[in-house]
Amino acid sequence: MNKFTTLTSTCVPLPLENVDTDQIIPARFLKATSKEGFGDNLFRDWRYDKEGNPVASFVLNNSEYGGQILVAGKNFGSGSSREHAAWAIAGYGFRVVVSSFFADIFKSNSLNNGILPAVVSPEFLADIFESIEADSKTTLTVDLEKQLITNNADGRSEHFEINPYKKDCLLNALDDIDYLLSRKDKIEAYEAGRAAVWDSKPGDR
Repeated sequence: MNKFTTLTSTCVPLPLENVDTDQIIPARFLKATSKEGFGDNLFRDWRYDKEGNPVASFVLNNSEYGGQILVAGKNFGSGSSREHAAWAIAGYGFRVVVSSFFADIFKSNSLNNGILPAVVSPEFLADIFESIEADSKTTLTVDLEKQLITNNADGRSEHFEINPYKKDCLLNALDDIDYLLSRKDKIEAYEAGRAAVWDSKPGDR
């Protein structure tokens, strides 16, 4: 996982609502236990036909679009709780997914895998889609510290919410275990203090 501070990137637009995890990564690819290679099968059944040929009309096969930001329609990541969906998105190279609503489990899985799921208003999301449609080279700037997304095509910005703990993890490139290890000294000091209390005589407490 790499530190996330501020990212400016072009975008891949996916203006579809209710995209579920089976569409993000079909169930037949879930047998693997390693995160490697999942990006190759992101949106597999939309991206390739039954013979394995790229579907020219699908956005990931359109050379006009690219970047580290996926802009998706409302209710992205619904369906099963498979963490593999986040693996596939991260494996493809996306660092941010922007939508007006995310399924809770998908949102949590994304944050645990270094992806920022940024929730914006339906109006701001529509503005972003319009800007990308007008110019495929439109960029967004995502400032995690300020929790701010800016559409650089028209200068409009919007604030997004994020759990403070997960924000700290993204800013410092920490997963849950790394976070605990980074506070090892404080944890040990706390436990030592508790031990001292329990080891003392009842009258001393």
